[in-house]
Formats: sequence, structure tokens, C-alpha cells
Amino acid sequence: MSRKLPLLALAAALFVTPAAAAEKMTVVLDWFLNPDHATLVVARDRGFFAKEGLDVELIAPADPSAPPRLVAAGQADVAVTYQPDLHLSVKEGLPLTRFATLIETPLNTVMALEGGPVKALADLKGKKIGYSVSGFEDAILAAMLAEAGLKLSDVELINVNFALTAALMSGQVDAAVGGYRNFEATELELAGKKAVTFFPEEHGVPPYDELILAARSDKAKEPRFARFTAALEAATLWATNHPAETAAILKAADAKLDDELNRRALVDTMPRFAKRPGALDRVRTERFAAFLKARGLIDTIPPIDTYAIEPK
Repeated sequence: MSRKLPLLALAAALFVTPAAAAEKMTVVLDWFLNPDHATLVVARDRGFFAKEGLDVELIAPADPSAPPRLVAAGQADVAVTYQPDLHLSVKEGLPLTRFATLIETPLNTVMALEGGPVKALADLKGKKIGYSVSGFEDAILAAMLAEAGLKLSDVELINVNFALTAALMSGQVDAAVGGYRNFEATELELAGKKAVTFFPEEHGVPPYDELILAARSDKAKEPRFARFTAALEAATLWATNHPAETAAILKAADAKLDDELNRRALVDTMPRFAKRPGALDRVRTERFAAFLKARGLIDTIPPIDTYAIEPK
């Protein structure tokens, strides 16, 4: 028997290139882990990120306003943020670029309680309206009121500090702006109430992407962000095809999400995940920027390529 074969096999073994280590990436969420992040969890826990050579860590921020600043400062790779906030961040000079979309429809609403005095937007005149964050919520409300022939001065705004449903149910306010259609509406229903819901995109506000993914502008075109987006697309399509398994993955990621509110929120959110997360609708993005400028939230509309790309 020839002894050359074992020697050749040994030589080959010596020159085998070790598998490349997965590239680490940190994603700072916009809030604590919730059904809005389901496709990111699926991409991580079903191995879609790993298949693209990525080791992705999802981090809940101590301060929900921090993710864009952390990414701009180079302390994280990806921020889950909001399209309106991206425009405001760019106005502030933060070097951020949108490279993918997570949820491609608005979630924001104006809500009142069924059986109460508010049945149409015009009924808001003279009423108390709760809000959590001034700025964009004011702009949404102003545009919606304008459609009903009203102005912000026709209502009383009350800061309820994120306790929107509690403020509604206690009668502290007659309506609330900023409640999510996939969460607060169900929260009210589970408490025995029913919401009268007005959707911004049906009342004078251009449609926009609720949740987007942003990177530092000088890094957004790096290949890893294209691979990240490819993994997210694959995970989103898988989640669409396997909703029950997606719910189980989310439960395994955080047992607190296994309650009626979060189970129903996931069902309501699934149709709103971007099936082509890397795709950029330039016309829609620029139209929304024009809306923000008209409402005085931004001073100028920068070239879209300076703050939004399609990763390649």
C-alpha cells in the first residue's frame, strides 16, 4: 500500500483555511423587546444572520431616544429608529443614513373611547388630547385637525408621559395622539373598552415608514449592511410563512411577551413588516420630508442620497 495518500492528506489538513469568524454587529432597539422587533429576533435565532456571516446582538436602550446618538458616535452599528426621527436627527447634524425598513406603514393614531363625545375629528374641538412626545405628534395632530377645519389652538394638549391608555380610561383626556394601532388599541379592548381610531395617513399626513434601520453615514455602504438586510428579508419572508413558529421564537426570546396583548400585537404587526426591507421609495420619502418642512420641523430638505440608501 502506498504511503503517499496519508502524507498528502496530512499536508492538505495543514493548509485548510479556518472558517471565518462571524462579524459582530450591535443593534440598539428603539424600546424594550416587543413584537415590532419580531423579524430581527427571527433573523438572529433562526440563523439568518449567521448564514450571512454576522453575529448580531440586539440591545434594549436605557433611554429610548439614545439609539441614533449611539450609532452616530460609533458606539453601536445599527439603530432601530423612526423615519420622522431620522429627518430630525439629520437636521441636528447627526451623520445617520437609513439602509433598511423594519415596519413600512405608520403605527401612530389618534384614539378616543367608543361611546364618548368624540366620534369624528371635528368633535375634538375644545377637547383635551393626551400626548407623550411633542414635535412630530403635534405635527400629525395639526394636519389631522386641519382636515376637519380645526387648529391646534382649538384643543387642549396634555402631556400624559406615555400613559395614553390610562389617561383615556380615567377620563383625564378625551383623546390621545401617539397610541399604536397594533398595541394601545388592543390594550384598551382587553381592559373592556373599545377605541375610536383615526389613522394619520387617511387624514392629511403622507404615509411614512414607522420603524427603520440606520447606520453611520460613513459606514452605511459597507458590505455587512447589505448582508444584514439580506438576512432580514429572508427572516421576514420566513416569519410571514410561519407565524406560529415566529410567536414561539419571540416567546423563547422573552417570556414576558407570552401574554394576550403581545400575542395579538404580533398578529397585527406581521402584515406591516417590510417584505423588501432594503427597497427605498424615494418619492414617498421626499414627500414626507416636504411635509415635515411645511410643518416647520425641518428647515431644508437635503438630497435623499445623503440620508437614505439601498444597500448593495
